Parts: sequence; structure tokens; C-alpha cells
Amino acid sequence: MKQDICEKEIITPRDFPSAYPSLPSFIPNRSGSNFALFDFSNSPASDQGKEDRSITYQSLLRATLFGPDKPGTPASRNIFRYKTETKRSLHSLRPLGYDESGPGISHSPVKAPRKVPTSPYKVLDAPGLEDDFYLNLVDWSSNNVLAVGLESCIYLWNACGNKVSKLCDFGISDGICSVGWAQCGTHLAVGTNNGQVQIWDASNCRRVRTMEGHRSRVGVLAWSSSLLSSGSHDNSILQIDIRARDDFASKLVGHKNEVCGLKWSYDDRELASGGNENRLLVWNQHSAQPVLKHCEHTAAVKAIAWSPHRHGLLASGGGATDRCIRFWDTTTNTHLSCLDTGSQISNLVWSKNINELVSTHGSSQDHIIVWRYPTMSKLATLTGHTTRVLCLAISPDGQKIVTGSGDETLCFWRLFPASKSQSTDSKIGSSSFGRTTIR
Repeated sequence: MKQDICEKEIITPRDFPSAYPSLPSFIPNRSGSNFALFDFSNSPASDQGKEDRSITYQSLLRATLFGPDKPGTPASRNIFRYKTETKRSLHSLRPLGYDESGPGISHSPVKAPRKVPTSPYKVLDAPGLEDDFYLNLVDWSSNNVLAVGLESCIYLWNACGNKVSKLCDFGISDGICSVGWAQCGTHLAVGTNNGQVQIWDASNCRRVRTMEGHRSRVGVLAWSSSLLSSGSHDNSILQIDIRARDDFASKLVGHKNEVCGLKWSYDDRELASGGNENRLLVWNQHSAQPVLKHCEHTAAVKAIAWSPHRHGLLASGGGATDRCIRFWDTTTNTHLSCLDTGSQISNLVWSKNINELVSTHGSSQDHIIVWRYPTMSKLATLTGHTTRVLCLAISPDGQKIVTGSGDETLCFWRLFPASKSQSTDSKIGSSSFGRTTIR
């Protein structure tokens, strides 16, 4: 099959002059080039005007790239030398005055690390606050009232009005071992040295119920939406339904020594308990036996905290011979990580506003640490107490904590930002500086 071929005129280099007779020869003319700018020794000489313009251009270019010369600084610089005397924006390398505020240009400044105040904004004297690792004598209600057990008395501090009132006095017949607010914020549970659990109406300062069942002191309490759990020196946990007539609905037996840690998960499905025999147990709502058992700690497990940010994430802290914070996934029964803090861990609490947690410590550091999770990098170390920090509670807005110590003081700290749902900053203690007494 015959194929049509388009004929094209091919112009060879030798035909170039004849094909385009009107074009000049393409041999560059360098007579006007400024070779002095590039420091070529064989460059042709130029007149004085061109040389002045070259010097001016070099000075302008050098000033644009490297900044103006300082007095006594050599004009020539090594372009690859590390420059540490100034920190300049990348835009400053743009010649002839780049406009930082030009249209269509958006700048994202680097976010500075969050600063955590390292001094308490308020200190309350708490004479009679017991120096006992196994007691839980401070709790902060959803109605912004702090309950504190001092010897045989319970005092209430209203954070909004900065007022103190006495709820009750047990006298010499009994002592306070634990306090815990119901989720509604109006009723307070009290664990006593004689093994009783009492419910008090804080608004009317009257006791509404007393439950028996423990044979020894009740050192820890934990509320869910429908149950009150109490942990005792008799190694047992009582599940109390305050709507029922019976003193308790069930008894959980799994620890071989005093129950000193107790926390319900945020969805009320799981209860974590820590014992003085170094074990961490997890129970579900209906189990009579623990569904998970962890024996990795080597000291008493008092510090327990559930994450409000991830379902099933549990943190636990060990005592003086353990010093470790351990993280667990209770949905998969997995030990996630372990961090040696170097000091006895008395309490843990997770911020509900941001993925951070606080640990309080006894011997030998006696301080408070704010951690960023999951990296567990330290954000701040707080050193306002002179002896071991034994009590910890978080404010209802999630921005502040209070710590209690054997030095008989309560320190209030601003640690966390407001949650996204909070339109204005909380005024809890915002105008209360200085030092007063809880009594």
C-alpha cells in the first residue's frame, strides 16, 4: 500500500546563512559584560561608571542575602558558615523588601509550649490532716464544694464564695478515713474508722443513712451513677445501692490485704481496685470475681485513674518500693507501658479537658508532676508541699486541682486549659490569693 510522505525542507547548519541572510552571526559579544562582579582575572576593564554600579549592586545583593554589615565585620562571608548571631525569617531572604502583610499570604506561627504555673494560687491551712498513705480525705464536688476530713470532723469549703462550714463531728467515738461526693454533688459518703459508711445531705448538714458491713476502717470510696463502692482494711469491697434497704447489695472478695484504691470507669461498666498486696483488679458491673488481675506492681496500688479520652484505658501507680505508673487496656487485657517515676505514687487523676494526667508523690520527692500522654513527657513539676503529698482532687471544670499533705496544708493549682464547651473561664478561687484556714 502506497503511503504518502510529506516532504519537508531540511536546513543544515551550512545552509543557515543562506536560509536566513538577514540574521546576524550568533557569536556572543562580551565587551559589555562586567567580569569584575564574578572576580574573573581575565575580564576586560570597564569604565569608572560601570565599576561603581557593580560595587553598588554587589553591596545591595550582599545586604539582601546576609543583612547589613556590622562595624568591624569583613565584607566577604562564607555562605555555608553556620550563622548563629541572628534568627531571620525565610521571607527576609527575598530581595528588595518582601511585604510580610501582602495579600493572599497567611502565616502560621509556631505554637509555643503550654506554660503550667508552678506555684499554687491558694493555700489553706488544714490542721489535723492525717499523714496516712492509705486514707482518702479530700474530694471536690460537681457543685464546687470541697470536702475535707480533719481528725473527727468534716469541713466543707465553698469555692465560689470562699466560705468554710462544718458538716459533722464524730467526737472521740470514731474517726474519718475517707470522703466521696455523689455525682449529683449534694450528698457526701463518709467512711469511718469503725467500718461504717454514712451518707450525708450536705445542703442540710444532716445524716440520712448509715450502712454496716465492714469489720475495719473504710479507707476508700467510689461512686458510679447507681452504686457506691467502699474498700476496707478487711480486704473486701462492698457494693451499696442506696436506693435499697439493705446495707449492701454484694461483697467483692479478691484482695488479700487492705483495699486502698478504687475507681469506677466513666461509663460505669468497670470498677478498678488496688490493694496493699500489690495487686490491681478489674471488676465488671455484675461480676462477683475480678475479670482482670494484674500483679506487676511491687508495692501498694492506691493510685488509680481511668482515661476520659479512650475507652478502657487505665492508669495505676505503685507505692514506695515500686514507684511506677503503668497503663493498661482493659478491653484487650494488655499491659501498654510502664514508667518509673523515682518516687512513691499516692494519687493519679486524668484531665478531662486535655490528654494529660497528674501524679502526686511521697517519699522521696514529695512533689506533683503533670504528664503529657501518651509520650509521658513532663510538662511541670510542682513543689509546694514540704512532706509527702497524700490527697488529690480535681475541680468540676477540670482546670484546677487541690492537693493535701502531711504538712497540714491544702494547695490549689491551675493546671489545665478550659474545655472547648466552656465559653468563659471558671471563677473557682480566681480572686482568692494568700493563705487561710479550712477550719
